[in-house]
Amino acid sequence: MTSPAGPRRAQIRKLITDVPGFDEVLGGGLPEFSFVLLAGDPGTGKTTLAHQVMFALATTERPAVHFTVLGEPAVKMLRYQQQFSFFDIESVDTRVHFVNLTEEALAQDLDAVLDSIVRTVERLNPAVVVVDSFRTIVRAAGADSAGGVGKLQIFLQRLAVHLTTWEVTSFLVGEYSDAEAEDNPVFTIADGIVWLTQTADRNSVVRKLQVVKMRGQAPAPGLHTMRITSAGIEVFPRIVRESSVARARDGERLSVGVDEVDAMLGGGIPAQDSVLITGPSGSGKSALTTQFIAAGLQRGEPGVIAVFEERPTEYIGHAKHSGPGFDGMVDQGLLEVLYLRPLDLSVDEALLEIERAVRRTGARRVVIDSLRGFELALAPSYREEFRESLYRLVSVLTGHGATVFMTSETPMSFTDLVFSPNLVSFLTDDIIVQRYVEMDGQLRRIMTVIKMRGSGHSKDIRLYDVTADGLVLGERVMDYTGLITGVATRRPESGTRPV
Repeated sequence: MTSPAGPRRAQIRKLITDVPGFDEVLGGGLPEFSFVLLAGDPGTGKTTLAHQVMFALATTERPAVHFTVLGEPAVKMLRYQQQFSFFDIESVDTRVHFVNLTEEALAQDLDAVLDSIVRTVERLNPAVVVVDSFRTIVRAAGADSAGGVGKLQIFLQRLAVHLTTWEVTSFLVGEYSDAEAEDNPVFTIADGIVWLTQTADRNSVVRKLQVVKMRGQAPAPGLHTMRITSAGIEVFPRIVRESSVARARDGERLSVGVDEVDAMLGGGIPAQDSVLITGPSGSGKSALTTQFIAAGLQRGEPGVIAVFEERPTEYIGHAKHSGPGFDGMVDQGLLEVLYLRPLDLSVDEALLEIERAVRRTGARRVVIDSLRGFELALAPSYREEFRESLYRLVSVLTGHGATVFMTSETPMSFTDLVFSPNLVSFLTDDIIVQRYVEMDGQLRRIMTVIKMRGSGHSKDIRLYDVTADGLVLGERVMDYTGLITGVATRRPESGTRPV
């Protein structure tokens, strides 16, 4: 029967699993009453993910049941799983029940396995059912051999009918390879398929999760980084999230904290721009970014600094001369200094940490110091896609209304001018270049603005120094040629020396 407005659309409730990042990758949550296969190699985190979801969704009235068939005693598995903070020992046998099917599976009797599952489910009336490892049950019963495919097909169809009738959300956990997915009835019948992998690259191990299939909704495509910590599994979605802040260009400009540099930039940095400051080691890149943050704090604008080469206490200690006390600003919640230097980092982890800090503080100014340190902190497999990942990172931050300053160390060259060693300069709106130059037997510092997207800027090359009070700009260099090469030559007609 249809309503006057037309046929009614069936509504599928989405269950919130409380696994960080997982619901977002699923497309908003886990479809209620779905039949999901958790697949992957041993050690990828399948059982941990299943347990984390069980403890999140189970209630006393509608508990979770975990059917286990393992090569080791169930008590041993539970002893290890109890080390995760999500595992609530008080909930065992009340909200979460564990049932061992080893004897039925070893008897090679799929009917007995199904009967045991049916009796338990009808007795406990659960909301969530997990069969772990489903592949072990199938192997023990000889149903994954060439002659047992029909037996497996019948078992799966009967199990699926029961699960649908009971209205439970179910997980089959199994160790499968990519090649085994083809023509396997498990993959056909499943409403959802979540694939977990871990790969070794040099000395690094990277874990990823992919939602291959999820009927009735659109999961986030691609491979998503995940970690297993003491809290359980955390997923880091790779898709750029839509920001609630529109990137409106209203002509506002932000001071970098040095009046002369603001003048070179045509009145400051356009709000919500991404800025790249490049230069060799010791040229004063961090000094300028610190003054940029300090200028914002003096106006009450919150800031976030992500550092990869110094610890926050060291960074704050070096920045004390640049303006208001950074320690006090951290205490007031106006400034966060993030130390993102663990090895095997993924860009998505860094993006999430920085984005969370921007949301917490309402930051209008963000500093990433430095891109080279950032790249070295990544696992090797992520370095190959560094530019694409950096583009997503900058897009998210500027989309939140922040102006982003990034530093990049360049090798010192006396033959050419290098903007950035990892070819990321095209991703930024504005570029400020610092470098050393030999002048009259001294090594001097010069600065110029190379690029400002959609805005005029000075073409001057200016001398500058890094002092105890920060970066101080000097005169325009007019009496020398060859500044870009790093070896300056005085013009023959010039009789004056630059100050």
